[in-house]
Amino acid sequence: MAMVMEAGPPASMGRAAGDAARFEIRQIGIADLIECIEKGVRDFRRAPKYGMFFGAFYAVGGATVLWLVVYSGYFYLAYPLVMGFALLAPFGAVGTYEISRRLETGQPLTWSNVLGAVWSRGATDLSWLALVSLFTFMIWMDIAVFLYLMFYGAGLSSFADVFTSVFTTGYGLTFLLVGNAVGAIIALFVFSFTAVSPPLLIDRDVDFVTALTTSVRAVAANPRTMLAWMLVIGMDLAVSFVTFHVALLVLFPILGHTTWHLYRKLIV
Repeated sequence: MAMVMEAGPPASMGRAAGDAARFEIRQIGIADLIECIEKGVRDFRRAPKYGMFFGAFYAVGGATVLWLVVYSGYFYLAYPLVMGFALLAPFGAVGTYEISRRLETGQPLTWSNVLGAVWSRGATDLSWLALVSLFTFMIWMDIAVFLYLMFYGAGLSSFADVFTSVFTTGYGLTFLLVGNAVGAIIALFVFSFTAVSPPLLIDRDVDFVTALTTSVRAVAANPRTMLAWMLVIGMDLAVSFVTFHVALLVLFPILGHTTWHLYRKLIV
């Protein structure tokens, strides 16, 4: 597949819909998803130091933010923060897309060409797409605060109180179910426009609106497979949560590499 689209007029909002229509969306199944995960694991094994670098960066960043929130007394935001932080993961994994791209095309891997290529390939449009996700993340956290205050107000003073209430009372379980349901809706929305848009921006000369709409089309055309992929991501996040982000050293780059191969499967 060519790395750059045919030359044309500069990217703009006005041509976004037409550009998005250029891309053919393939139909893929669960077997294709499994194949992409296997390729993601293979890429990680071929270049583990690069993958673990990006995994460590994301893990340390997430753990630091989580510690600051708990230390500041906003313990009730710990869980939504950990889950919501995943909304920014597609952009933290940009380096892994470049690694997989270079492995696929036989190009050399060095720190300078991996890190440099991230900024030279669609950095401006990636930043716009990241801004949309950051805005959604802020809404996510606002809703989390609202739900907590709606259910508990200022009645619970510690993490132990919240944990006990959530897992031992019907009221707490209702709070957990409502919070997760609302979070799932937001996550599905963000997932739809970031599923393949970051690797598309890295790989081709398109604007961020084209990448966003193409990603939404890809998810809509493959709901069963992409929902399964979303569940895999959710399970990996759960593992990272119980390991205090240590598992992200390996899981994060594998997810990034897999995303690249899904993009290659989905977009013609």
